[in-house]
Amino acid sequence: MTSLQPDAILDASGLNCPEPVMMLHNKVRDLHGGDLLKVIATDPSTRRDIPKFCVFLGHELLEQAEQDGQYLYWIRKKVD
Repeated sequence: MTSLQPDAILDASGLNCPEPVMMLHNKVRDLHGGDLLKVIATDPSTRRDIPKFCVFLGHELLEQAEQDGQYLYWIRKKVD
């Protein structure tokens, strides 16, 4: 598992598409450029949706993992 220390954590466990990405969009707005966000999700569709979100908006997906039925993502907010 990663040793990255997030500035914020978004727990979207139990939520289904499109809620995790909608919550992610709102959470990223509250972060400063360069901040690291850890996202925890249980919806398998996030494996597709979160990487696409990052590419589309220019954020950096540093790492993603699957552990004990959870999908974990570490996202660095783009610096404006």
